[in-house]
Amino acid sequence: MENIELYYPKELSWLAFNERVLQEAADKNNPAVERIRFLGIYSNNLDEFYRVRAADVKRQITIAQNEEQDAEAANLMALMEQIQKKVVELSVKFDEIHKEVLRTLARYHIYILRKNHLNDYQKTWAKNFFVNKILRHIAPILIDKKTDLLTRINGTAVYLYVAIRRKDRTTRYAAVQVPAAEMSRFVQIPPEKSRKKKHIVLLDDIIQLCLEEIFRGFIKYDSLEAFSFKVTRDSEYSINNEIDESYVEKMSESMKQRLIAEPVRVIYDNHMPEDMVQDLRKRLKVTRLDTMHAAGHYRNFKDFISFPNVGRDYLEHSKLPAIDTREFSQYNTVFDAITAHDILLYYPYHRFLHFTEFVRQAAFDPSVKTIRINIYRVASNSRIVNSLIDAVDNGKKVTVVVELRARFDEEANIEWSKRMTDAGIRVVLGVPTLKIHSKLCIVTREERGALVNYAHFGTGNFNEKTAKIYTDFSLFTRNQELAEEAVGVFDLIQYPYRRYKFHHLQISPLNARTRIQSLIRQEIQFLKEGHEAQITFKINNLVDKELIDDLYRASQAGVRIRGIVRGMCSLVTGLAGISENIEIISIVDRFLEHPRAMVFEGGGDRKVYISSADWMTRNMDNRIEVGCPIYDRRLQQRIVDILEMQFQDTLKARVIDKDQTNRYVRRGNRKKLRSQIETYVYLQQLEKE
Repeated sequence: MENIELYYPKELSWLAFNERVLQEAADKNNPAVERIRFLGIYSNNLDEFYRVRAADVKRQITIAQNEEQDAEAANLMALMEQIQKKVVELSVKFDEIHKEVLRTLARYHIYILRKNHLNDYQKTWAKNFFVNKILRHIAPILIDKKTDLLTRINGTAVYLYVAIRRKDRTTRYAAVQVPAAEMSRFVQIPPEKSRKKKHIVLLDDIIQLCLEEIFRGFIKYDSLEAFSFKVTRDSEYSINNEIDESYVEKMSESMKQRLIAEPVRVIYDNHMPEDMVQDLRKRLKVTRLDTMHAAGHYRNFKDFISFPNVGRDYLEHSKLPAIDTREFSQYNTVFDAITAHDILLYYPYHRFLHFTEFVRQAAFDPSVKTIRINIYRVASNSRIVNSLIDAVDNGKKVTVVVELRARFDEEANIEWSKRMTDAGIRVVLGVPTLKIHSKLCIVTREERGALVNYAHFGTGNFNEKTAKIYTDFSLFTRNQELAEEAVGVFDLIQYPYRRYKFHHLQISPLNARTRIQSLIRQEIQFLKEGHEAQITFKINNLVDKELIDDLYRASQAGVRIRGIVRGMCSLVTGLAGISENIEIISIVDRFLEHPRAMVFEGGGDRKVYISSADWMTRNMDNRIEVGCPIYDRRLQQRIVDILEMQFQDTLKARVIDKDQTNRYVRRGNRKKLRSQIETYVYLQQLEKE
């Protein structure tokens, strides 16, 4: 299947996903503060898109041009133009939604004030705040002919571009970083009279108001004006091959490349004068492959993810208290609970504390001999790492596999690896050619003279923070065949040159692709033999062409296929004679849908898996990933029930059609059903039963 129309471009599909996030900001049924936070999520996503996806297209164009592959270069240039057109279209929608959300907040007496909206009292207060709290963090970049502005700019920060003008019509420029990393970007001005009204002003506006405090006495000027801008850089880096450097040192050096990487996007305040725009374009070496466009007043809108609720509680989502499952709490220890039966948790509905307890109890249990765990992303103050250090102090043998190349968490993981090494933990930095993305933890205990393994298989990271906002499956089992194969994964990471056999687990890059393909083919065979056949899956991204082709073949054979894909989806639904039997939806709601699960129904012998892997080429071929079968029929049904609730969602589900227009699922005569809330109620009911 070579026809390009069979595969929707993954970059455009990613933008379609981010448009679904923007739909949540536009949804007036969402609380007002949550809506402005969704604008922050959209902005943060778009930053990452440019740092990763758009930057990759730009590199491919350069390679194709250098190798004189004219047709490939033309196709890529056309794709880049489509990307830029879509981003501009979404930016217009963003600005419209932003204005409407501000009007909504004002109805609740919350006002985000620009500098020209401040009254005399507020201006006086803001200027005092600037002198006493902000000025200490300001160090302007004074620009002259020798200044290489591009190397001085931090790609994660927002800046003000300042025009320092003289009456003789000469102008020089400066750049001032907004110190959002040192303090909150949102400053609440104390009320002058009525306490009912809440006034918030951003650091950007306070700095613009107080420009003279920065330059007075140092630079001669007759007028100052400043407008915001932001640079997004290519996030890619290369690792040098110096033999005398450790892997950690190589990674540390590679991180510095991001500080000087080429820009892929520059956005600026749409009120910036044309002479300033052209000077900025020249200073930042913007090419026609880069996106440079005007947008609203505030750049780096991702900070709005943390926009404070200074009003009533109903302006944000009410809390859903995490469920403390009796499958753990009715037993004295986590090991007694897991011995009784396999346990499946679903975060954030269940308490992540159950996992941290698993590690904490292992750290001091006299029967525990060893702990093995993968770390991809952990919280900044990780209780898990602290427990692992306690385990070493208690004489346990602890092995931690740290993936240093977890995108945008590289520096944090370097620091964690150093801290754990200093504490006596055996830190394994993985396989240089493969990212380790599996979510494994194995605790080995001595019981009645024998060693027994307790295993955790998950779809999400061991991160206390994200476990509150990401949905993920988490399986605890004492099944020795599964647990021993999990130990084999740790051996594979440490000794990749040896041969390993896995009969139960789907392991990338060894057998995951072929196992999934075999399961798809089995459904086709069941159908040919007169049995019912159905494939259901839930993943973050579906872009691997081999697996898409397999799904197309199954659809052509008559197998019913249903998918829930949160992000990128290159499979094209509704193609006559090819994908008529494939239905795909996407759900964007208050929690980030993150789990990967597969259900194969053929022949009446249901097979259910959870996995750390998306259906992407990188996950199948270039990472170590683990998919685990669910053998407990009770837990199988739980996963099936949760997936069914999502297919019944009539409020937050969008149809992924061939044009990825993001239309909502039609409700028809069905009742309103929001699957994330329904799932919480369902899991609560299981506890009662």
